[in-house]
Amino acid sequence: MVKRLLLIFIGWFCMMEIAAQIHGVVVDANSGEPIPYLNIYYDGKGVGTVTNNDGEYSIAYHAGWTKLTFSMVGYETQEIIVSAKTSELNVSMKEIDQMLDEIIIRPKKEKYSRKNNPAVEMIKKVIASKRRTDLKQKDFYQYYKYQKIMFAKNNITADTLRESWLFKQYPFFRDQVEVCDVTGKNILPLSVDETVYENVYRKEPHSEKTYVRGINSTGVNELFSTGEMLTTVLKDVFQDIDIYQDRFRFLQYPFDSPISEAGIRFYKFYIMDTIYVERDKCFRLSFVPNNSQDFGFTGSLYILADSTYRVKQCQLNLPKKTDINFVDHMVIDQKFGELPTGEWTLLEDDMLCEMSYLKKVLGSFLVRRTTRYFDFNFDPLPNRLFKQKGKEIKDVNAMMRDNEFWSKYRQEDLTQSEQRMGSFVDDLTKIKGFKYVMFFLKALIENFVETSTPDSKVDIGPINTMITSNYIDGLRLRASAQTTANLNPHLFLKGYYAYGFKDKRSKYMGEVEYSFDKKEYLPREFPKHSMTFTYQYDNMLPSDKFIHTDKDNVFTSLKVCTVDQYNYERKATIKYEREREFGFKTTAFVRYANYEPCGKLFYRTMAGESQLQSAIANGRLSGTEWVHSPFNTHDITVAEASIAFRYAPGETFVNTKQRRLPVNLDAPVFSIQHTLSVKGILGSDYTYNMTDFSAYKRFWLNSWGNIDVYLKGGIQWNKVPFPLLIMPAANLSYIIQEETFNLINNMEFLNDRYASLDVSWNMQGKLFNRIPLLKKLKWREFIGVKCLWGKLTDKNNPFLEQNRNDNVLMMFPGHYNAAGGYDYSSYVMDPHKPYVEITAGIHNIFKLLHIEYVRRLNYNNLPTANKWGIRFMIRTVF
Repeated sequence: MVKRLLLIFIGWFCMMEIAAQIHGVVVDANSGEPIPYLNIYYDGKGVGTVTNNDGEYSIAYHAGWTKLTFSMVGYETQEIIVSAKTSELNVSMKEIDQMLDEIIIRPKKEKYSRKNNPAVEMIKKVIASKRRTDLKQKDFYQYYKYQKIMFAKNNITADTLRESWLFKQYPFFRDQVEVCDVTGKNILPLSVDETVYENVYRKEPHSEKTYVRGINSTGVNELFSTGEMLTTVLKDVFQDIDIYQDRFRFLQYPFDSPISEAGIRFYKFYIMDTIYVERDKCFRLSFVPNNSQDFGFTGSLYILADSTYRVKQCQLNLPKKTDINFVDHMVIDQKFGELPTGEWTLLEDDMLCEMSYLKKVLGSFLVRRTTRYFDFNFDPLPNRLFKQKGKEIKDVNAMMRDNEFWSKYRQEDLTQSEQRMGSFVDDLTKIKGFKYVMFFLKALIENFVETSTPDSKVDIGPINTMITSNYIDGLRLRASAQTTANLNPHLFLKGYYAYGFKDKRSKYMGEVEYSFDKKEYLPREFPKHSMTFTYQYDNMLPSDKFIHTDKDNVFTSLKVCTVDQYNYERKATIKYEREREFGFKTTAFVRYANYEPCGKLFYRTMAGESQLQSAIANGRLSGTEWVHSPFNTHDITVAEASIAFRYAPGETFVNTKQRRLPVNLDAPVFSIQHTLSVKGILGSDYTYNMTDFSAYKRFWLNSWGNIDVYLKGGIQWNKVPFPLLIMPAANLSYIIQEETFNLINNMEFLNDRYASLDVSWNMQGKLFNRIPLLKKLKWREFIGVKCLWGKLTDKNNPFLEQNRNDNVLMMFPGHYNAAGGYDYSSYVMDPHKPYVEITAGIHNIFKLLHIEYVRRLNYNNLPTANKWGIRFMIRTVF
């Protein structure tokens, strides 16, 4: 018993010895104020702590460890002798008289730990206090935002100014050059875009609106009818950054904010020093990505040295080693401040980006974005501000504001070159031969030619469809044109005439579209609300209706295999489209269509095939007449009505003269469509119902790039001949086309039930960056898989004995061989065996070219199978 008590006493004594604590307060020697987040540790022992917000600390004493170190950037390091008797230790720290004007952090393979890291602990405090700075905690708010985006030719050297023929011949170029106050380089401003926004918010019921109150755009973009494309792309690429968001979109990629839980894992943080920003004492934290080539920022956060943990200033830079294209140097500087009402918010946001492509040929360019937030108000707002539809509403007078408006809302004065932008453009247009240069540039960039300047009423194009060829036409010439809003802002005409020198037939299309909303240039401008009538006669592949690319595109007219099964199609369509600002679109149309097979395609019902075989067996018809037998069906006619719904929240677009392109591919897209045809109505030969659905979503994997997923499905509910079955979207050219199969031939599989999955993974160079040569080339890897599940129900299967004499079903497409036999080119899929093709590709070659190797994994026993192929496209991405 005595031994047991003795052991307990000795153990208790040892535990007390080990658990003995040293505690105290660390203060600034000059001000006497406590110093938070100061490092305290036993040097070389791996044990330490940091002071809390009140400068207090506590650390365990360890026998034999006699030196306790107190350290923080900006203060003299102190080593203090301690012993078992030391219980309270208060320390005064002396400041070091030094300022670090520029910190260059080169991440090495240092041992970096987030555990017990004072910088990480401070960021956690900033994250925990984010809610205090969130204006959306208010019941209402209203503020104005002024933004200016300037685009300029960068780095105009003294030699260029002195020796260039252009500057000597045209002095107004020299007058336009100015010095950038940030970089100190000579720049030549080419365009400037100013926008004034009014932002309003209501918490309950929740509503947010942005009113575009003023727009002032001048520069070379005025010379292009699609000049808003430059401004739209610049605003989308260089979006406003809110570091208080966990993730924000910039350069068309998602970035983790340093003030986020994901940011703690993505970045390394360092406490650099304590400095004054204006009159506020701040801790300066620097941060760098774990991997310098990942899409992340380096920079500094200046955090108020008080209990609020507010960000006073933020500076962001793109590391030079990052895998972002075209950006040579970029800096973002944000400043936060306190409003008279006590709220803390972003007040100034400045961004400067130097960019280049083919630098030795084109030189470099500069984009500068200046944003100011002002006139904050938190009083209740009238309901009328929230009644208008859409998240962003453009004031009808936005583009007609006078000098009084801009003198009131312009928060930063224009530079002299920016003020002269209008006269600079006028001087440009007066240069001899300039109109011919613009003619060439417009044809190259816009793919259309204007018939008059500056306000073209009719545009001729697309240029890339003028000369093509195919199996039916042989050499094909086409002339196309469309009217613009300069002729009528509501009524638009479009059409083409084409002639094939092989079949000696004319083809044509005419379209009349009435837009219920007034348009600035073309009817497709978002949001679209229109009624369209189209009449068309042309030759088409039966599967062309599943592909959205223009059939006459010269780049897609070169096929990877022989394509000889076509239809002459005559179609009349009336279509109604209505888009909502929140991303919901309704489309309804009625269509009359007549399909006449041509080339080596023919229509013959199973009943007609039985009659043909009987005629041959009885000697009434020779084998050479099989293709053009009297038992063939000359053509089929359908009249159908369709209703479709599409939902893509957050989708944004840029308008070109040829089509509207989505800019923000992060938006999910969902669609569903049903088509109905009733036999006898408007001459329709068949009754059928067809339902289609699709879904798209992009998933970001942080530094591992992004995965795009397309899911589609459809059902043909009724018995129909093969031209009305579901055909895979087959890409028969060498050019990559989205949402198509690369190694399926025209009509190779015919189904009345299908589902398809298209998954592609762009790894953004995550693997190639580990290979020295590829790392320097900035190539990026790409892999993907496309799957098709298909089923043909018995009622639509012409190969079954029960359908041998059916007068609706038709023989599947094929070719007659030399022996007079018939070789099918369309097949029935095994419903338990999906078609699969895989892709391995490289993109960002010369920052321009995308090349893919495609491999077909199954159904390779079919005579029509192409087992592999090479596909490419021109694609530029950041």
